[in-house]
Amino acid sequence: MRNRWTYWLWSIVTACLLVACATIGSPEGGPRDYTPPQVVKSSPEPGSLNFKGQKVEITFDEIINLKDQQKKVIISPAPKSQPLIRAVGKKVTIEFRDPLEDNTTYVIDFSNAIEDNNESNQLDGYAFAFSTGDQIDTLAVSGIVLRASDLEPMQHIIVGLHSNLDDTAFTHLPLERISRTNDRGKFTIQGLKPGNYHVFAINDVDGDYRMARTEDIAFIDELVVPSTDQYTSQDTVFTFDRKVDTVMTATHTLFLPNDLLLCMFNEGYRSHYLRQTSRPEANKLHMLFGAPNETLPDLKVLRPAQHASDWYRVERTLDNDSLFYWITDSAMIKTDTIIVAMTYLRTDTTDKLQQVTDTVRFGYRKPAAQVKEEEKKAKERQERAKRLAQLLEKQEQAAAQGKELSEGELEELKELQHVDPNEIPKLKMDLAKSGAIDIGDSIVLKFDAPIATIDSSGVHLEVKRDTLWVPYPGTTPQLQPVDDCDPMRYWLPVTMQPDSAYRLTIDSAAVASVYGLYNEKLVKELNVSGVEQYANVFFKVNAPAGGAFAELLASGEKVVRTVTVTSNGTFELLNVTPGTYYLRLTIDKNGNGKWDTGNYSQHLQPEEVYYYPKKLRLRANWDLDEDWNIYQTALDLQKPDDIRRNKPEQAKNKIEKKQDKNSDDEEEEDEFSTGITNNTYTGDKYNDTKNNRRRLNR
Repeated sequence: MRNRWTYWLWSIVTACLLVACATIGSPEGGPRDYTPPQVVKSSPEPGSLNFKGQKVEITFDEIINLKDQQKKVIISPAPKSQPLIRAVGKKVTIEFRDPLEDNTTYVIDFSNAIEDNNESNQLDGYAFAFSTGDQIDTLAVSGIVLRASDLEPMQHIIVGLHSNLDDTAFTHLPLERISRTNDRGKFTIQGLKPGNYHVFAINDVDGDYRMARTEDIAFIDELVVPSTDQYTSQDTVFTFDRKVDTVMTATHTLFLPNDLLLCMFNEGYRSHYLRQTSRPEANKLHMLFGAPNETLPDLKVLRPAQHASDWYRVERTLDNDSLFYWITDSAMIKTDTIIVAMTYLRTDTTDKLQQVTDTVRFGYRKPAAQVKEEEKKAKERQERAKRLAQLLEKQEQAAAQGKELSEGELEELKELQHVDPNEIPKLKMDLAKSGAIDIGDSIVLKFDAPIATIDSSGVHLEVKRDTLWVPYPGTTPQLQPVDDCDPMRYWLPVTMQPDSAYRLTIDSAAVASVYGLYNEKLVKELNVSGVEQYANVFFKVNAPAGGAFAELLASGEKVVRTVTVTSNGTFELLNVTPGTYYLRLTIDKNGNGKWDTGNYSQHLQPEEVYYYPKKLRLRANWDLDEDWNIYQTALDLQKPDDIRRNKPEQAKNKIEKKQDKNSDDEEEEDEFSTGITNNTYTGDKYNDTKNNRRRLNR
């Protein structure tokens, strides 16, 4: 009986344990939190007057973090010393280190730096304002900052204004009220008094809130006058049977202007000075300047005293700010230290160009590894020569005795007398582009040293007719320098015909470098596809009178082709390799064929740029014929997202909310689907504000 009760007791205990184990687990957490933190109280209260303290505290309904506060949080007007801003638990504190100005409205703009601790839900666009006087300024202006050259949104840069309307205010005085653009380039400057202002943007590298000539800037020439307007909105409440229950009307305040457009640029100012000199190789001198130069410096060699008058060939950039002098004098190449008196233009303390002469030393010491390798090869050559002399002497003695060397010795002698072609230095060359080339391409050769002579009789070009190679019709074109910047690139002026095959042959020793090296024989076949393998693009565009050019862009905004827009507003891109492309158009006011920056002192805005808002998917044997109204799409929405680099950060809560909803409509939502506020930017740039005001007043 006892064993039976014991058995039943253990059975009950075991069953209870199994049930308990089966039910162990975490409680349900409920739906995911998508709500950003909410303010529950603050000290002082928002909009407080006559604040005399040095510390602001803002309390939220949950634990929060400050993300990227250095580039997102900004206080206007800017204090001299950076306040201490920190988040602890549910509270954000701002401690001012300097006394606050009297009778001043302060705005602490957090942008989207505040987020909750658990789900990183961002409180977007939160700002806190108070006044140290008996009234608070409440006007505001807003807009967007785009980079002028490519319409990229300028993220986290300073935007501010001056009530001092003198042109020198931007260059000599700190901005009076400031804000910072968000990750979409948008900004709002709050806490403004009524009045007239000039608005500026600046990539404030030195942190002084005023313009430096080397910083990126933007400005609006027209006066900005803050104002307000009222508008009403209606919200309809329906019953369960879809009948109208209540129509609620609300009145809202619109702060104007809310569509300011600032196009940011860099004036390109660079101080002229000799930035760096070096001698990277024994036969090459390098000079790097701080700014472009219209002319080359004047060089006078002081050491070695004896040298050829034409001792160099120059390789340079188009702006003459980077120069390589290839030394052609063998005595100079062997000199350990070359001393040159260099005369060039340098910016003085008054920002004027002055001609100066500096004595520059160019020393060169071979790398230890190179010296070791050369010593090793020299030793091998000495041993080879010594052994060769021994065998030749032995062969002479054997011949005198009517004998011959052994078979092994004869084989060794033959090997020693053979000169390895790989040991003979050669001029290296190749095609810049080989294999399949496109219609309109040129045959370009690149060499590894400046060229001294080319024997045209050693250059042969053939065309394939059926299965045979026949000479190129007419006179074989001669190799010519591509330009006067690079002495190592040459091209054949040949018109490449579609659906053709060419063979280029350059005989050995046909080309000689300035160092007396010759080329090895080169044979290259080149195939040109037929026109049916390409696409053609035709556009009609409403470009303003005065000239414009269009650029065909590949991924990464690499310029593939540039064409001029005709006087009747058309342009065409023929024989384009199939693929995905984009279009950019520049209003070329001065007709120089390139985008030009602005200049603040001259009140010169940068040249206007527009993007075709759709990608071009070009297919073989296919034509694209389009009309393009460059003003139809808002300027800040024109650039296709695929090539936009400054994209807004994707808040974690937005991404997860989309994933949870699993909605096609949500997935297709475009972060750039609307212009700023209720307005858009057109190509009229600075007239948009007035146009939008007229629309609101109707």
